[in-house]
Amino acid sequence: MIKPEVLVWTRTSAGLSVAEAAGRLHMDVDSLAAWEAGEDAPSIPQLRKLADLYKRPLAVFYLQRVPLDFKVISDLRRLPGTGPRQQSPELTLEIRYAQQRRELVLELADDLGDVVPPFSLTAERNEDPELVGERIRAKLDITADVQRKWRDAEGRTAFNAWRQRIENAGVLVFQATRLAAGEASGIALSEELLPVIVVNRKDSPTRRTFSLLHELAHLMLRVSGVSDLETDDIRPPEEQALEIFCNAVAAAALMPRDGLLSEPLVAARVGRRDDWTDAEIADLARTFGVSREAVARRLLTLGRATDGYYREARARYLAEYLAFKDRQRERSADNRMARNMPQETLSNVGRPLVQMVLGTYHQDRITLGEVAGYLGIKTKHIPKLEQSLGLR
Repeated sequence: MIKPEVLVWTRTSAGLSVAEAAGRLHMDVDSLAAWEAGEDAPSIPQLRKLADLYKRPLAVFYLQRVPLDFKVISDLRRLPGTGPRQQSPELTLEIRYAQQRRELVLELADDLGDVVPPFSLTAERNEDPELVGERIRAKLDITADVQRKWRDAEGRTAFNAWRQRIENAGVLVFQATRLAAGEASGIALSEELLPVIVVNRKDSPTRRTFSLLHELAHLMLRVSGVSDLETDDIRPPEEQALEIFCNAVAAAALMPRDGLLSEPLVAARVGRRDDWTDAEIADLARTFGVSREAVARRLLTLGRATDGYYREARARYLAEYLAFKDRQRERSADNRMARNMPQETLSNVGRPLVQMVLGTYHQDRITLGEVAGYLGIKTKHIPKLEQSLGLR
């Protein structure tokens, strides 16, 4: 009853090669290849292992034909000096989960009779990124005074504030928890209704904020893709121009030209300078809720820093960041902190999805078990999740 082509599809849609899948299943490659060639068939216990590895319900393996899969999105990540990166099973899974969550919200909205408005922000690649950045701020109703209220040491307040306003504009924002730091900074899934942004939770809050605006630019261009924020000369020209444009839009939205140039620290400096201190850059970064590297790059773009200064500062900030990540991994290995699952759930899947699921539950349309399944949380945590949303 098991179709070989379905076995191939479930494996490839999980982002695994035959060798990788066989290794994780602790079986030899020839046996798995024989299943996929129709020369042999897995037993029920073996099918359960496949279902667990590929993250599919057992019933999927009894489909008589391969279903129409999710549309392929562009992988815009590049390794310096090489070609595209290989898409890991974890990245493949995050994309699939994001698509499934979006479908869930649409289904629940239809069940509740809610009208989902179309995503209205647009942009063209030949536009001035500064004007696109201004349009984003106007749409999200973000002024200099509002942004200053988000100032904090780590940038968490700014990230959460930008995220909430982008969600209010009709975008679903999720945080990926399975991706390694540096594998991908963000994912954009362009749709007319409820487009999706996924940012890597292992990145710092300020980097996540920049990724959020970078992926929003992708959605405005109606281009789906996986990004890493880095640009280099190895990309194909079209990809290079696209990623540079999205980075420029993100910088313009986060650090408006007039706003940055009118800052006392910047206004006092004329021409391209190479004498910026780390304290000055850090102060500007806190004001705009971005990383120090983003500030240094923006100063270069606006003619207030030299190329040599930017390159030296970028290398130093990158070294500091890598050292910080090493210390973070060491602390995680030594100290196992208690997890706040309700807060993690709200942070990872976003307020709109949580509110939609809980709202449907309170109307007796789904069970408590279904709520737990949709949100990936145990039922015992749901009361606290409701409290955090003011529903209790």
